[in-house]
Amino acid sequence: VQLQASGGGLVQPGGSLRLSCTASGFSRGEGTIGWFRQAPGKEREGVSCRRQSDGGTSYANSVKGRFTISRDSAKNTVYLQMNSLKPEDTAIYYCAVTRRSLIMGRCRHDESYDYWGQGTQVTVSS
Repeated sequence: VQLQASGGGLVQPGGSLRLSCTASGFSRGEGTIGWFRQAPGKEREGVSCRRQSDGGTSYANSVKGRFTISRDSAKNTVYLQMNSLKPEDTAIYYCAVTRRSLIMGRCRHDESYDYWGQGTQVTVSS
């Protein structure tokens, strides 16, 4: 399994970015995909996740209502649409996958995942 995360960049507060995570060696509709982030000096945080079997999603309280996780099954790609970005959203964002269909209570825990992408930097600054 290989994961390719992209879409990061520099954006002003209030702006938007869309991150992409393309998985190879991973069947469409299989498992669970999560987005995590890590800011300098902070622990990695589970931002959002999507269970592929039924589309179940979960979001951290800090991003609820601003971020949306979605999937393009034809491209085997999962997106994280990030709106109303704040400086505190600045971090390296990672996508991760597991072949297991996680319960929602576990899908934002990094130990639940088996494969990780390389990360993409998101910087929110004026």
